[in-house]
Amino acid sequence: MTDATANLALPYLLPAQAQKHVTHNEALQRLDALVQLVIVGTSASPPADAADGGCYWTAAPAAGAWSGKEGRLAFRQDGSWIFITPRPGWRAFDLQRGRLVVFAEGGWNDLPLPADAAVETLGINAAADGYNRLAVAADATLFSHAGHGHQVKINKAAAAETASLLFQSGWQGRAEMGLAGSDAFAIKVSPDGSSWTTALAISAAGVVEMTGRPAVRASLAASTLAPADGSHTGFDDLHVVQGGFALGPALGSGYGHALTVPATGIYQVSIGAALLSSAGHEIALTVNGTTSISTINGPALSSGTFQSAMVVTWLSAGDELSFRHGGSAELRFGYGGTELSAVMI
Repeated sequence: MTDATANLALPYLLPAQAQKHVTHNEALQRLDALVQLVIVGTSASPPADAADGGCYWTAAPAAGAWSGKEGRLAFRQDGSWIFITPRPGWRAFDLQRGRLVVFAEGGWNDLPLPADAAVETLGINAAADGYNRLAVAADATLFSHAGHGHQVKINKAAAAETASLLFQSGWQGRAEMGLAGSDAFAIKVSPDGSSWTTALAISAAGVVEMTGRPAVRASLAASTLAPADGSHTGFDDLHVVQGGFALGPALGSGYGHALTVPATGIYQVSIGAALLSSAGHEIALTVNGTTSISTINGPALSSGTFQSAMVVTWLSAGDELSFRHGGSAELRFGYGGTELSAVMI
């Protein structure tokens, strides 16, 4: 029979032993130190303010009363130090780090996570909650392969629900991509997190819609006119319109309104002129009443004809488009007549 227990090295009371109370008290001291083990801190020398009951992990090189006691637990008991060498698998609460640790490979380490863990919430440098069950605060989040490819899957319960990625600025939504309220893939944008515009939608058949893309087909109200040389005609009817094209101010000629461009960018612009007769003519599409970006012209003619032109040009938000007429010609206005079509590309 040994003189102490196998795990905690508590001394046995031996037969015919004198001063049994000393041995008994020594065992109680070790029990008091090791049960509900709390490590106050790590140090290479005894702290000046160490209180009775305090436990420290001795770091190398140990000094003072701890000299030669590196890698042991130092317990303050009755004004002196008791040193105990921990065994692999012992657990303690690290007061400095605020977590449970386990002794392994000569040091105190965080408790390992189980290989198959299930938790209700998980916060990584952030606070998770019942809605955001996984929360991560970091400069980057890495998902990598395990030898082949890698997929990130987002699943929703029904077609009317949402499965998407939401991009925020100042905790307000600014862009969203995914299946938002339908099974069509969509990209949406917002200036304030409340009002949203679908910039792009793709159906399951692969049909792409861009309902926010500026596009228009515009003409003056159906009529037959011979505009005076140097005068301008505008637009009354928007036969096709999306993306913010709108009628602007009325023209001084009394023939329609300027067409206001909604967004800055490159546009493909087509103009058509339905001529009934001409003594020589020029029809120019102008920006802000001055700059010509596309022109139709021709000699005198006595019978009807249709002329068209197309141009790719840069337009700025707020530009106003109108036709400037030169020479003398009678034209048919309206849908399918003298008109303009434009689309941002």
